[in-house]
Amino acid sequence: MNQLQRINMIGSWLKERFKEKVVKLSLDGGFTCPNRDGTKGTGGCIFCSPDGSGELAGSIPQQIALLHDKWPAVHSYLAYFQSHTGTYAPIDYLESLYRSALSASIPDGRIVGLAIATRPDCLGEEVMDLLQRLHRETFLWVELGLQTIHGDRINRCYPLAVYDEACRKLSRAGIPFVTHLILGLPGETEKDMEESVRYACSSGAFGLKLHLLNVIKGSTMEALFPGYTPFADPDDYIRLVCDLLEIIPWDITIHRLTGDVPRRLLIAPPWSYKKRTILNGIAREMQHRGSRQGCRCL
Repeated sequence: MNQLQRINMIGSWLKERFKEKVVKLSLDGGFTCPNRDGTKGTGGCIFCSPDGSGELAGSIPQQIALLHDKWPAVHSYLAYFQSHTGTYAPIDYLESLYRSALSASIPDGRIVGLAIATRPDCLGEEVMDLLQRLHRETFLWVELGLQTIHGDRINRCYPLAVYDEACRKLSRAGIPFVTHLILGLPGETEKDMEESVRYACSSGAFGLKLHLLNVIKGSTMEALFPGYTPFADPDDYIRLVCDLLEIIPWDITIHRLTGDVPRRLLIAPPWSYKKRTILNGIAREMQHRGSRQGCRCL
């Protein structure tokens, strides 16, 4: 890792690991969620869109075509099962899906590994056996949707202890995992958000996603919290993210610093779609502070 960098971003980490740029292909594996089909609940988490955060997901050819203009020289990809719960299906289906992605034929390119987004309560024995086998064969990480440690304010339908057990399972298996956290949930203070970050950092996570809360059309949050805006302006969000980066150990990779939602679905904050502006603002603020990820770790 280049020690002159201020943030240990996953893109740089992957480039060092594979000796070339690697891009994630956001794939729709046809999943649902136990918090939608009645197994744990219905309606999903209050922030989740009807598409299970998969508005930007598609097939491998669709994703490569979508990204080609932005990164025409890229030849290495991660198959990223993003939408809904990526381990919530019969084991035979999961194995076929993952292996088909790994062996996909790509002109002048290759799939170098898997990233699988899931819920901590969807890592049963059969799933863990499959993930361990795949981990021995290819590059792999698992993403866990925690969002907050402060109770079930979001209709998550699992307790914090389930996340803890998922972290232990994955750590024992030697499988890297990434924890998702949402910044700006209703009722949460900056202290609450800091506590969630510190907790996730202590879990053994390989990486973190810090996701700006987006109020999305069609989500339960739209109905429950009309008019809610998580941050007054981008500067408030940028300042908070930089504060949090300073307490995240350098060896934890950062996979996200804001959010991606199609503008047509976005309700609040109205500036959230300006992803590049937010990321540039974070970079400028870290530089202005003379700061670096992990500089305030205790």
